[in-house]
Amino acid sequence: MSNLTTGKPKIVPITGAGACAQAMRQINPDVVAAFPITPSTQIVEDFSTFVANGQVDTEFVTVESEHSAMSACIGASAAGGRVMTATSSAGMAYMWELLYVAASMRQPVLMSLVNRALTGPINIHCDHSDSMGARDAGWIQLYSETNQEAYDNLVMAARIAEHPDVRLPLMVCQDGFIISHSIQTMQLEDDKAVKAFVGPHLPYHSILDTAKPVTWGALDLQDYYIEHKRGQEQGMRNALRVIQEVSDDFAKTFGRQYNLFEDYRLEDAEIVLVAINSVAGEIKEVIDELRTKGEKVGLLKIRSFRPFPYEQIGQALSNAKIVTVLDRSASFGAHGPLFTEISTAVYNYASGRPLLMGHTFGLGGRELTLRHIEHVISESRICLDKGEVGNRQGMWLNVRGDKS
Repeated sequence: MSNLTTGKPKIVPITGAGACAQAMRQINPDVVAAFPITPSTQIVEDFSTFVANGQVDTEFVTVESEHSAMSACIGASAAGGRVMTATSSAGMAYMWELLYVAASMRQPVLMSLVNRALTGPINIHCDHSDSMGARDAGWIQLYSETNQEAYDNLVMAARIAEHPDVRLPLMVCQDGFIISHSIQTMQLEDDKAVKAFVGPHLPYHSILDTAKPVTWGALDLQDYYIEHKRGQEQGMRNALRVIQEVSDDFAKTFGRQYNLFEDYRLEDAEIVLVAINSVAGEIKEVIDELRTKGEKVGLLKIRSFRPFPYEQIGQALSNAKIVTVLDRSASFGAHGPLFTEISTAVYNYASGRPLLMGHTFGLGGRELTLRHIEHVISESRICLDKGEVGNRQGMWLNVRGDKS
């Protein structure tokens, strides 16, 4: 790939994992610590090749586990480095304790997370149980529909996470195999242009700066713990503004505009589907087809899940008559995590009161076809005509033998 990444931007066929490895190469972090796990392995494999070939200045730390990988990332970040890693599923679960440590220490570690179902039973395919399980760990979460969006999000990630008003770790999520292993044609930007956009890393209170000694990871009891957590919350709130500012600058530089969420044919939509990541592509295809038949349907695709843009989403859904949320993870005994957030946004910020319906789909990589999406929209229309959701709430889609 190296011959494709010099000079002008290149249109290249590449996997989602390969695209993120290229973004990491262009960012050229000080340290990468990682332990490969399916389906994020290619990111680490490709990047290790860049290290071996001298294409980056990165110190690549090979460790014995994901727990050690995140520990090394935190230490390197506290020492003043720009730090990145990649993982999936059980690998991130093995980092669990350290995810909270990175966020509480306000270390802007960057993670490329390839979404994969959490065990058990053991499964290597896509759902969002890994990232949704970590949604309250204090990490910024950006989601990606395509290879291009995953690459672009990662290019923007350092400027967002390292912003002095934010200083929080950030994970860029893409669907395992569906995006990570699928070859799509996308634009790979010029190395120098990416380097200029990302900018230099400015360390904040490096533990190696003996002239300005600091303490990291100290015991924090009743006297200050809640103040520190409130500081994290403020950083996350600030991230809403910073994500948009960086995205706007990205659009000026590279010509692709991103917002906190994407509204697709939403302006007059009566039926709105809400989804995350790759399934949005299939939903758009169905919407385009139904629009030719006069159906007023639209999509709201989440990009920023943490922080969650409640007010903006509530306003965007104000004209909808029914909103159907598709969760690719289960919150057992409760509504899905995306449905819960959308409900809060609609209740507090939408000027109208659309009907709300939530469905679970795609666990463990189960396919959601165009026919299934058409069925979801048809069910939404039935509920809208009746004026109530009734027993259609909380359905699990495309489940063998499910009569609920």
